[in-house]
Amino acid sequence: MEPELLHSVTEAVATVVIRHPAKRNAMTAAMWQALPPLLDTLAADPDVRVLVLTGEGGTFCAGADISTLQGSPEEAQRLAVLAEEALAAFPKPTLAAVRGHCVGGGAQLAAACDLRFAEQGALFGVTPAKLGIVYPASATRRLTALVGPATTKYLLFSGELIDAERALRTGLVDELLPEGELAKRVAEFTRVLAARSQLTQAAAKEFANGRTDREDHWARQARGSGDTAEGVAAFLERRAPRFTWTTSG
Repeated sequence: MEPELLHSVTEAVATVVIRHPAKRNAMTAAMWQALPPLLDTLAADPDVRVLVLTGEGGTFCAGADISTLQGSPEEAQRLAVLAEEALAAFPKPTLAAVRGHCVGGGAQLAAACDLRFAEQGALFGVTPAKLGIVYPASATRRLTALVGPATTKYLLFSGELIDAERALRTGLVDELLPEGELAKRVAEFTRVLAARSQLTQAAAKEFANGRTDREDHWARQARGSGDTAEGVAAFLERRAPRFTWTTSG
């Protein structure tokens, strides 16, 4: 099978699947290049409210396809950073569903998602020290914000893999599921996310990511959206709310 990114949209949830079975879903240069335009398409789709990133089969992503580093490591890293930044900038909630190895570029992609759910037995690692590569500044800062400086240094200095239990303790993973239960939990949780206010989620995502210049913008959006009035009315009437604000609104 040719390495590729597969995608589908079901009940407001877009799922992007990393598929490269010959190399444990390692990302090729073409796959890194394909991710930003795919994310742009999904972000513009009004039917998409949540995005899930996962790997085909029992592995999330074993990193970058090392054969792509032989020509120009700098270019390969540039493509990986562009893909990472596009994922981090996706305007709707994103969740990495992790089985098996989540290493190198795979960990870089998982860290760029808003949330990470993992299955028991998953392994995480950031391995540039094994190759003599300087890990990108943006990815290092993002990892540090997620797990703190000590764990970031442990991962980057050693290149060692950590198990899912340690990843959960350090904050790299948000939920750890027994084997065989990841898909069910991801489907359940993304249904919850899809039912919530996109206005709340979009503003919270910006604020949590450290943006400080858009408070007035979000106040205006809240006043004009109707979501607050709908949420209060739905609560008082004991019904599910019908939020109408979208990221394109």
